[in-house]
Amino acid sequence: MRRFGTQGRVYPDRHYVVPRTEEIADFIARVKEGRYTVLFAPRQTGKTTFFRMALDALTTEDPTYFPIQLDFQVMRNGSPPIFYERLTQLIRWQIEYELQKRGKKPTEGLTQFLNDTQLSNHFSMLEFFKQLANLLNNRNVVLLIDEFDGIPQDVVSDFLYALRTIYLSDVLQCPHSVGIVGVKSISQLNYDRSVSPFNIQDEFRLPNFTLQQVQELLSQYTDEAGQEFAPEVIVSIHKQTAGQPVLVNRFAQILTEEMDIPKTETITPIHFSEAHMQLLRGRNTNIQHLTTNVRRDPRFESMLMKIMAREEGVDFNLDDDIISELATYGVIKEAADGRCEIVNPIYLYRIMRTFKPTFNGLENEYLSEEKDECFLDYLTPKGQIDMVSLLDNFRDFIARAGFRILQVPDKPQEYVGQHLLYAYLEQFIRSVGGNMYLEVQTGRGRMDMLLIHNQRKYIVETKIWEGSNRYAAGKKQLAAYMELEGTTEGYYVVFDHRENPEPKVETETVDGMTIRSYVIPVIQARPSSV
Repeated sequence: MRRFGTQGRVYPDRHYVVPRTEEIADFIARVKEGRYTVLFAPRQTGKTTFFRMALDALTTEDPTYFPIQLDFQVMRNGSPPIFYERLTQLIRWQIEYELQKRGKKPTEGLTQFLNDTQLSNHFSMLEFFKQLANLLNNRNVVLLIDEFDGIPQDVVSDFLYALRTIYLSDVLQCPHSVGIVGVKSISQLNYDRSVSPFNIQDEFRLPNFTLQQVQELLSQYTDEAGQEFAPEVIVSIHKQTAGQPVLVNRFAQILTEEMDIPKTETITPIHFSEAHMQLLRGRNTNIQHLTTNVRRDPRFESMLMKIMAREEGVDFNLDDDIISELATYGVIKEAADGRCEIVNPIYLYRIMRTFKPTFNGLENEYLSEEKDECFLDYLTPKGQIDMVSLLDNFRDFIARAGFRILQVPDKPQEYVGQHLLYAYLEQFIRSVGGNMYLEVQTGRGRMDMLLIHNQRKYIVETKIWEGSNRYAAGKKQLAAYMELEGTTEGYYVVFDHRENPEPKVETETVDGMTIRSYVIPVIQARPSSV
């Protein structure tokens, strides 16, 4: 039986695979038109798998197309002579491999040509492809270069100018079409900081899985194993991952291989919740890439918190180095309105955990010594969470801590309230044996913390004060989200950083939903000792 693949390329005979029929048809159409296509996207988004599937579909449909697949991953530290020597070997091996796969042998002329040829620069590469077209009986050569950003800096500009020369040639093109795949875009490769040498590129976008594609992927497992996923589980997997291919497959891997759910049982929301917590708190290559990347620059935290916590958001401007890097690493993307947004809720949760101090120095003050209480005291006799008392205590904790919350190490002061609320609720929910995860409903400006305990859901939305109108609008947003999640009680925590804050606690009905709101002042400075 096949499996859900999360380690590198996936293979249809060994793994469940999303066919991506429409995307493959789009790519094939571009190849047939002779376009030179580029796809730059974060690691582990299925680029290599997709292009290899697309080339297989192309050659099956029309054998006159002849793919040469290269990988520049190990090239980055090579000098120009070593690069071209390695390139010569790779092209030779790939031509021989493709002919062997077709059950053919190279002609004597082609064999002699490949043995005698040694590329040394972009000029010799131009001459090589000109002769190759004739020796392959004018087949349409499709050159696919994976991990293109591994190309040495000293080579990239001339290499791309050579491909551009071929593309603009009036005679028969060889290669007929080129596919360039990588993480960094050509503009990020520092070729010469002038005009792009590859301004003929046709950008190709490989989106994350749609909900329908996730359903299709999981149905392949159901057809083979006989075990079904409850429809709401499939929706939740897509919602939490936003269709990120590795995360989708990792979710399915946990549910079908690691949780020992009897194959006769349907996979339910209870199973989903357990797998979700394992994914949120566990380690895998995709999450390790995420956490490593967001730590690369100390400016990333402030930018990410601004994207998450500020209603006005941040313009998705790739000319800004910070935004460009975060997008390259697959942490943020462009929303429909042109603003930045975190790619998915799982990434948001891990970003918050990454930046949360192991100790903030205030943990011992979460609970009042005068009341002699523990977190278990915030459970009712029926085992439900007393959210009003729990959040009232958080408000009182912020007041007790005063200016000291601004001394939490290495935290942007503007967002320390959200960090402390997250840490407080996480410590509570772990103490009572529940789970917590995060949602970003609009991509920015509001962060919802969902607490799960005894199969009951509690929603806490948090924001920064940005005026009365946005405060009121936030309640209506929360009410709409509560209706979507099937709850009737919600909690709204807004941190007020103004010099003259207005603390507030109110409970009201908004669009049929009961919402308890808190406006919590954040002390701006240490009181004078005079």
